[in-house]
Amino acid sequence: MNSVAKYFRFDELGTNFRTEIIAGLTTFVSMAYILFVNPTVLGAAGMDKGAVFTATGVATAIATIFMGLVARYPIAIAPGLGVNAFFAYSVVIGMKVPWQTAMAGVLVAAIIFLLLTFFKIRETIINMIPQDLKVAIAAGIGLFIAFIGLANAGLIVANDSTMVSLGHLTSGTSLLSIFGIIVTFILIATRVPAAIFIGMVITAIVGIISGLIDLPSHLISSAPSLAPTFGESINHITDINTFQLFTVVLTFLIVTFFDTAGTMIGLATQAGFMKDGKMPRAGKALMADAIGMTAGAVLGTSPTSAYVESSAGMAVGGRSGLTSVTTGILFVFALLFSPLLSVVTSQVTAPALIVVGVLMAENLRNINWDDFAIAAPAFLIVIGMPLTYSISDGIALGFILYPIMMIATKRAGKVHPLMYALAAIFLIFLFIVAH
Repeated sequence: MNSVAKYFRFDELGTNFRTEIIAGLTTFVSMAYILFVNPTVLGAAGMDKGAVFTATGVATAIATIFMGLVARYPIAIAPGLGVNAFFAYSVVIGMKVPWQTAMAGVLVAAIIFLLLTFFKIRETIINMIPQDLKVAIAAGIGLFIAFIGLANAGLIVANDSTMVSLGHLTSGTSLLSIFGIIVTFILIATRVPAAIFIGMVITAIVGIISGLIDLPSHLISSAPSLAPTFGESINHITDINTFQLFTVVLTFLIVTFFDTAGTMIGLATQAGFMKDGKMPRAGKALMADAIGMTAGAVLGTSPTSAYVESSAGMAVGGRSGLTSVTTGILFVFALLFSPLLSVVTSQVTAPALIVVGVLMAENLRNINWDDFAIAAPAFLIVIGMPLTYSISDGIALGFILYPIMMIATKRAGKVHPLMYALAAIFLIFLFIVAH
């Protein structure tokens, strides 16, 4: 046990086995919903839901355990929610591309990611991002996941007149969410250890007692077969031979790259891992994502990405790779105990997301608001994420404006050349590729 503690640097990070395991469990519970949401989304594209369920769990386990053992960060990786919707509704349904061919596009993008990561190009890009924009990314992610939490709780709903409005606060599910939010806030404010996890457990118990959450009829079931999706991306890789499909691959690259990079920067900033504005072992962390994306494409699931829900585990004290290893192992077990996960409803996870959003928003104070040329692009990043419902789109808005403001204030020489290149790429992506 001492060797494990030494490998994961427990003394240096001020953590222990109990804290790390609870953190891993908290992260798992916060993001377990992807096991059920991803099959539903990709199922709309004609993919076998059972196979996608298993592929999602296995790909998540592979990437997250690699992250824990090699990069030694408490960051979980799983199929991303935004990019899976792009895969299903834009590529397969909208462009009428067979899902097998679309999955081959994911594999091509994953291979490119592996090469970019191996040659440390991804790491270079992340480390050259200005510090103010990095903390803006962290704060923006906080607002984004808080918005997701409020929407999942039913406290914010779509409105044709005002875009969004308050939901039906007197409904049973909304009242359960409100109860969970208040309980979790109190636990956090009174510094109760593992407050977020305890808040989720209490919310789930109250939901079961009140009849708002159903207990599963059985606890154990065998994992569905991967046969319907396994290897289809390899079999159809030669189908990637048109400009349209190359555009699809490019979109997978851009969206996944900056969702992952942005999330990792935000999480690393929140946890205090950044050193001189750079993320140590960024190359290994990015390799975990590239491996997860490659494995997912072969198994039969959409691109993976670092998960903002990892911040829930960090909030209860998770600081080492053991948090990720715990989360990854739990995803393997979840394939056998999938009926039990039905208890983890959006009302149970919403309080955790909202609390974490509050914690991450503290990064707003680290932005140089006195320099408008920096504050403006940082603000666009922060506000852009929740309003566009996309981490990558929010980053794009800020990254396009930043070099413009630097040129206008005669500081063009202080901008890394790659920032100009990224601004150009984002312009092409937003105004040509994405539309």
